[in-house]
Amino acid sequence: MRMTGAGTHDRLKLRIVAAFAAIYLIWGSTYLAIRIGIETIPPLLMAGIRFTSAGGLLYAWARRRSGERLSLVHWRSAAIIGVALLCISNGGITWSEQRIPSGITALMAATVPLWIVVMEWLFHGGARPRRGVAAGLILGFVGIFLLVGPDQIFGRKALDLGSIGVLMVAAISWANGSLYSRRAVLPGSQLLATSMEMLAGGAALFVVSLVSGETSHVQLAAISLRSWLAVGYLALFGSIIGFTAYVWLLRVTAVSRVATYAYVNPVIAIMLGWAFAGEQLNSHVVAAAGVIVLAVVLIIRSQPGTKKQADGFAREIPHRPVVEKEFVGK
Repeated sequence: MRMTGAGTHDRLKLRIVAAFAAIYLIWGSTYLAIRIGIETIPPLLMAGIRFTSAGGLLYAWARRRSGERLSLVHWRSAAIIGVALLCISNGGITWSEQRIPSGITALMAATVPLWIVVMEWLFHGGARPRRGVAAGLILGFVGIFLLVGPDQIFGRKALDLGSIGVLMVAAISWANGSLYSRRAVLPGSQLLATSMEMLAGGAALFVVSLVSGETSHVQLAAISLRSWLAVGYLALFGSIIGFTAYVWLLRVTAVSRVATYAYVNPVIAIMLGWAFAGEQLNSHVVAAAGVIVLAVVLIIRSQPGTKKQADGFAREIPHRPVVEKEFVGK
């Protein structure tokens, strides 16, 4: 029995490491892919294509595997999560990348862990954040500030305040959707629930794109192969692999740990730009990366992980309401 429990625990740790690698590395590359995608495709339409195509493929596969009957409650929960995470949050980020530099976008996205901790504490029955978690959040924000550089924030070029506001709403919406997803009534299959969220979020993005008039300016012949490839990458890697890993992590470990992706993604984006696009990598970028990694370590070490029974991980963990008992200090 001990060996079985130890083996299950080791497999769980490996799955968690792989899932974190997915949201750290893959999502770190999506800023560049989004920028390429919206070169010739309107942003909300591009995001809608991304999530409906990814959701449709994943739904067909998951539905075939699962014989579970879906209810209106399942679809309602999936719609709430999909609209919050994919339509409002990801759609807002995609739209803002037309007007805001990617560094500022990364800085605003880095506020997600702060919003998650604060909202969990104030509105979702969570405990007051421990000092180590609070210090890690502040340190991570400082690291992102160093990474972006004060010249881009306080320089002569004025920022689009409307886009900054959209990015703030996007960060808050992502935090709220993530917290809601842990207690929502969803199908037992995590993959099926994730695909439903993508379909709902993608459909909402299509509606917003249509209402905003984006679709009236689309010319299929003008869309470049480069943009289509970016959409394909975002759908397969950013959505199917990355988003599935994110949703699973929300259910097996503390939310503030999962939210550390917001600090790591900008570092990955800078490194990929240096390695594949000839972008500059100087000493202040290296220093900022060190501060961000230190912040992630501090948050993880300061917060106990969620404990689950070993036999619960011997099979695919069902995507059903989970009430975490050990969030930030509990």
